[in-house]
Amino acid sequence: GAKPIKGVISTGAPGTGKTHLARIIANVADAQFYLVSGPTIVSKYVGDSEETLRMIFAAAQSDKRAIIFFDEIDSIASSRETDTNGVGKRLVAQLLTLMDGFESKGNVVVVAATNRIEDVDPALLRPGRFDRQVVVGLPDVKGREQILKVHMRKVPLHDNVRADLLARGTPGFSGADLANLVNEAALFAARRNKNQVDMQDFEDAKDKIFMGPERRSMVMREDERRNTAF
Repeated sequence: GAKPIKGVISTGAPGTGKTHLARIIANVADAQFYLVSGPTIVSKYVGDSEETLRMIFAAAQSDKRAIIFFDEIDSIASSRETDTNGVGKRLVAQLLTLMDGFESKGNVVVVAATNRIEDVDPALLRPGRFDRQVVVGLPDVKGREQILKVHMRKVPLHDNVRADLLARGTPGFSGADLANLVNEAALFAARRNKNQVDMQDFEDAKDKIFMGPERRSMVMREDERRNTAF
């Protein structure tokens, strides 16, 4: 006898896969996926963004199953108390009206993602709106190993590459960070004219991500100083 869920909001650090998770849910549920980018809809002309939201909700309710996904909802639904130009106030009001106006039969679920849950207007987090919160955390060591293996399929690997060792040496890395690690390692291998990416390439890529690019000398050449100044 429980009422169907209307809205779910996922929160977590950037790069943890909140958007990817929403796409997977839609795929598994065989649901139509409507993506609403927060920064994009905020940048529309006054009135256009509200009309876009109305059209999306109307289209979703006519589908057999649908997920409306708001990416970076904090850029849409920033607190009305801190809204200086009124755009957020109008969009929040429109979103509240739309979410309160449709009676969910379980066929439409509104999913949102944010890196900053504290910036989302509290009115949207009340029961009947985004009343379910899911924290998408950083992967643990086993998760990092599995993520690395997925991205490593795209590059030719040397036999000495150990995903488990790399996973243990990358605490705090998100899924996006790990994808970047594989890309950087492949770039190191390409610069060294290698046919395969080896463990040294991965270690150098990890050092670059942790500490920035290597400096050959702490003394800047005059041409480098001039370029940096410009």
